[in-house]
Amino acid sequence: MTSAKRVLLAKPRGYCAGVDRAVVTVEKALELYGAPVYVRKQIVHNRHVVAELEKRGAIFVEETDEVPEGATVIFSAHGVAPIVHDEARARNLKSIDATCPLVTKVHHEARRFAAADYDILLIGHEGHEEVIGTSGEAPDHVHLVDGPDDVANITVRDESKVVWLSQTTLSVDETMTTVDRLKTRFPGLESPPSDDICYATSNRQQAVKDIAPQCELVLVVGSTNSSNSVRLVEVAKQAGAHDARLVDFAHQIDEAWLDGVTTVGLTSGASVPEELVEQVLAFLAARGYGDVDEILSAQEKLAFSLPQELRRDLKAAGKA
Repeated sequence: MTSAKRVLLAKPRGYCAGVDRAVVTVEKALELYGAPVYVRKQIVHNRHVVAELEKRGAIFVEETDEVPEGATVIFSAHGVAPIVHDEARARNLKSIDATCPLVTKVHHEARRFAAADYDILLIGHEGHEEVIGTSGEAPDHVHLVDGPDDVANITVRDESKVVWLSQTTLSVDETMTTVDRLKTRFPGLESPPSDDICYATSNRQQAVKDIAPQCELVLVVGSTNSSNSVRLVEVAKQAGAHDARLVDFAHQIDEAWLDGVTTVGLTSGASVPEELVEQVLAFLAARGYGDVDEILSAQEKLAFSLPQELRRDLKAAGKA
């Protein structure tokens, strides 16, 4: 390992297409309808993004019944159960669904397999908003599998009609370990027609795997309630980094973490704006880590169109 202090900057990092779409949805809604615009749950799991949108007039609520009747409400990127849409209609809310299209795909899969009377083994973290939303599509058919150790607790009605789906932001390696255990338990287990773990989650984990073996410390910029950010810390350690830490902001970095560290790896979760990474780079440069080498693992070009409800209103207002 080189003796000069350096930073290995993972790429891809930061915003994915679904997060970018969700954040722009709130920004455009504020421009078009004016403040306040209500958002159910955090639009994406990032403290900075939420705070900045609040400054512009977004009001974040936990449940639909907190939104005044007739107001505009945006559903977060993580998706909601059908009952939430019903609640919005009952309150005469103008709803805009900013659910990531890759999460919507999992919802479609859940409905399709439930219609065929399958038991659906949903791999994910209990209480995560995405899991709640997907489970709500077929509550009588979905069994949550919270990691490999939970496999032994699962019972199904018919072992010949079982399929697994997953939360989109999980560790790829841990998910496949869970799937392998499920297949051992249920040999007839079917797989989803395409990967449920999203491209951005997979790519960011691979980028960390590529740099971690060369790093004494990997810093992941992201919030503690961001599943994909937390997974990046785990992946970094498993891939060979001596240490890995999650921070929302540069000022949270403890300088003691840098003692004896020559190479720092740096990445960010899929809901993190690049300005927060730049602040960490400035923090590190001020402490001698001015040599930055960006390591490219994959190219990302995917983009999603805005929710159709918002596109329609923008077009009507001549702002499409």
